[in-house]
Amino acid sequence: MKIKKTYAFAFITSVLFTLLTVGGFSFLLYFKYTIVIDLEVTLYSTVIVFFMFFIVLQKRVEQFIYKRVLKIYEEVSLLDINNLSRTNVTPDIESLSKEMQKFAEDKQLEIESLNERETYRREFLGNISHELKTPLFTVQGYILTLIEGAAEDKDIRDRYLERANIGVERLTSIVKDLDMISKLETNDLNLNIQPFNCLEMIQNIFDLFDMKIKKKNMTLRFDKLYEFPIFVMGDAAKIKQVLINLIVNSIKYGKIGGIIMVSIGSTRGNKIAIKVKDNGEGIKKENIGRIFERFYRVDKSRSRDQGGSGLGLSIVKHIIEAHKQTITLESEYGKGSEFTFTLKRA
Repeated sequence: MKIKKTYAFAFITSVLFTLLTVGGFSFLLYFKYTIVIDLEVTLYSTVIVFFMFFIVLQKRVEQFIYKRVLKIYEEVSLLDINNLSRTNVTPDIESLSKEMQKFAEDKQLEIESLNERETYRREFLGNISHELKTPLFTVQGYILTLIEGAAEDKDIRDRYLERANIGVERLTSIVKDLDMISKLETNDLNLNIQPFNCLEMIQNIFDLFDMKIKKKNMTLRFDKLYEFPIFVMGDAAKIKQVLINLIVNSIKYGKIGGIIMVSIGSTRGNKIAIKVKDNGEGIKKENIGRIFERFYRVDKSRSRDQGGSGLGLSIVKHIIEAHKQTITLESEYGKGSEFTFTLKRA
């Protein structure tokens, strides 16, 4: 076993003090008072004096180190004095140094985590203020124009009211999406988990986007012909929203004349994997890690021009996680993206 450095220090110092004390005392008795000391008595005295010095020195060194470290804890606001005890403050300086280094590393990780959260908070506040500001100013502009006299012209009035209504709808959409995310994060959204036919649901969504797909000359289809129903467990309404958000995202960033393909397959653990793949512009590697963040946009100016609350993919992730399932993204810039999420097989 490695001897603690304070023990070595106390041992060597005690030996020196013992030699000086016993030797000096013996020298004084013999040369000044001519008293001859018995060798056995001298040996016993040496051992007793040594142990007395050793115990006193060891305890004093431990107390000295503890008081010094206690003072550090009191002066450094980041250190919690409740975490300190005499058993934790080892008299081995090397071990103490390692403990303090580990403590400092843990605190550094906490600081980095807090800085990341602060950065995210600032970005989130900036994004949400921008998202709300744009439709609010739009609505305000149209209403002020009508108040200033434009309401007298029926055509202008109807057109401006219609545009103002579009702005209000976008605001409503943002508020609803934020409310849903808040409920998902606090587990306040009651999921109605039941078996449903995901194949039929996807086909209904295809029909829903039929006109929008034709306008962009795109193709929305399955990867193959599925002959039999595929039943999964989940909240049908929420999973429908997941699929709609993913398909809307593919339409928004897909190229004219592109293909959006949905496939359904089995995975390990009695699960079904649903994939939504497009051959659009894809996502750069540096953006993939943040794609599910609230209001995060790969191309901010272009994305805002195309509308949407900027919360679609964040909602998708929260809904899938609320089902205790996973969603992944594979994308290559310039070649397209593929979102894959799992559901429990019914």
